Amino acid sequence: MVGYWGYTVYLTYFSLISAVIGVGFAADGNYFAAAMCLLISGFLDLFDGKVARTKKNRTDREKKFGMQIDSLADLVAFGVLPAAIGYSIGLHRWYQWVILALFVLCGLVRLAYFNVLEDERMSSEGGANTGFVGLPITTSALIFPLIVIFAEDLGDWFQLVYMGFLILIGTLFVVRIHIKKPKLPMVIAMVVFGAIILTFLILRKCNVF
Repeated sequence: MVGYWGYTVYLTYFSLISAVIGVGFAADGNYFAAAMCLLISGFLDLFDGKVARTKKNRTDREKKFGMQIDSLADLVAFGVLPAAIGYSIGLHRWYQWVILALFVLCGLVRLAYFNVLEDERMSSEGGANTGFVGLPITTSALIFPLIVIFAEDLGDWFQLVYMGFLILIGTLFVVRIHIKKPKLPMVIAMVVFGAIILTFLILRKCNVF
């Protein structure tokens, strides 16, 4: 079999599987469950790099393979899945299709550009990455599920708000802004915030409030 199948890539593979399941939920109109899958993919992506780096004898080919599949999985999870959720909530008009497509395109460009920079950095500098150019595509894992929580509260405004964030976040993917890589306290805060969002999604789905 081609590729690598060790524990260093399992979280990335599971993230992709969660995203594909989420697209299936979105296709059935179950955007709450799809948003949960988006969050789960975000949790898995947050730790896949840390798990991979625990293997001390990784070859350069393994490192490059990990980088490539991470970006490919991220495109599905944090690019295609938010767009699928958008379609699921009723963004069906031609200009809304354009917005959905452009969001995914911006995510694709962002990830490809990151890979180019990362490959150059690995070749010339080595060591760990300390920052990003453009908003990381993984921010989709927190932002769009948070919006979905308020779907019923927003009523007729829900589609407009979701569409507006697709435009905003997609634009930030490709704008040349420099963002520092989050340190441990920020990572913990994101995990806690994500867990809170997931809890509220479950409660909303169960009509608790």
